Amino acid sequence: MPTISKSATVQTVITTFEMTPGTCQDLLEALTEAYAEFISKQPGFVAAGLHVNDAQTRIANYSQWEKREDFLAMLRTPEMRERNRNIHQFCKSFEPVMYDVAETFG
Repeated sequence: MPTISKSATVQTVITTFEMTPGTCQDLLEALTEAYAEFISKQPGFVAAGLHVNDAQTRIANYSQWEKREDFLAMLRTPEMRERNRNIHQFCKSFEPVMYDVAETFG
């Protein structure tokens, strides 16, 4: 489970996917399979979560990695490059962005 903390030393990556309600379930299944079979087993992976909006037009993915280089190495693998080509067919766009936790509340 992701832990959101200003003092955490992990690399946070938030990826948003934009799609139609007709492809939301297909995309969610492809992402779930990618995490279960491949991404979660990569060096440096810490945790991740998938979130779907109620209109089923966006999926937000929150993931954490020990180092930014671990995330980038995973993206560059032949398997992930192939999976990303497959994922892209279900959505209009997706963009992974690396973030630092600036503040937390609660």
